[in-house]
Amino acid sequence: MSSLVDPRGAPLFADVAGDIEVSFEFFPPKTEKMEETLWESVQTLAPLAPRFVSVTYGAGGSTRERTHNTVARIVRETSIPAAAHLTCVEATRDEIDAVANDYWHAGVRHIVALRGDPPRAGEKYQTHPGGYENAADLVAGLRKLHPFEISVAAYPECHPDSAHKAADLDNLKRKIDAGATRAITQFFFTPECFFRFRDEAAAAGIHAELVPGIMPVMNYASVVRMSAMCGTEVPDWMGRLFEGLDDHPAARQLVAATVAAELCRKLYAGGERAFHFYTLNRAELSYAICHLLGVRPAVPALETAA
Repeated sequence: MSSLVDPRGAPLFADVAGDIEVSFEFFPPKTEKMEETLWESVQTLAPLAPRFVSVTYGAGGSTRERTHNTVARIVRETSIPAAAHLTCVEATRDEIDAVANDYWHAGVRHIVALRGDPPRAGEKYQTHPGGYENAADLVAGLRKLHPFEISVAAYPECHPDSAHKAADLDNLKRKIDAGATRAITQFFFTPECFFRFRDEAAAAGIHAELVPGIMPVMNYASVVRMSAMCGTEVPDWMGRLFEGLDDHPAARQLVAATVAAELCRKLYAGGERAFHFYTLNRAELSYAICHLLGVRPAVPALETAA
């Protein structure tokens, strides 16, 4: 008999009471069709009463504008707290401060403060002349501007640019000590990865909230590519589960929802009560996972203004 399964145990997810908080991440749309898809996703997930939704941000004026417009629309047309991503990439302190001030005046009270990735793939990150040096520096700068709620990034398997795990934890502690409210983790695929990181962070004197970041697998090959870029280990068993499903998108979604929900269930059993979902602007998987975890609609669906 397998030691992993108790045939007399409670049914799967029967022990998950729905007493969790969820948040969702989106990216700014580039086309009208993508805008429509994004807004449909926001409408679908809004009834779950997320603690916040965040919108990513890239270098360059057009991307910044799209992020601002998306966040401002969420603030304007919904009751969901909106968090805007802000990075240090290719901008001076004055330019970044101006963006932050614009967010504040638009009603945004939550910033996800990140160093950001190099604007061109393969390049080594360099601080922009006159810019914020890193995420900890950015957090400190934001604290001087307005009383933002500030989330930062954490890396259970170590950031690729960090020399080692201890250096990565030191960097996270600097961000928290600079005034960050919480840290949201990079996605990972085993509960042991998060629990080990949680223990290491506590031992390093980091006592802020650590929110597990959950990436439902919409496309296995894409997840493998993203994982390689950010240093996330993809277990061999995931490849076996998704093998043969490339031409069966509905079946792939069922498997993806089950895998991610089981990860959350184990994290829940380990004491976690908040999850941040990387939606890739698609609501179905995140909604299904939340449903399995006992999260039910708490507010009516959004009605888009005429």
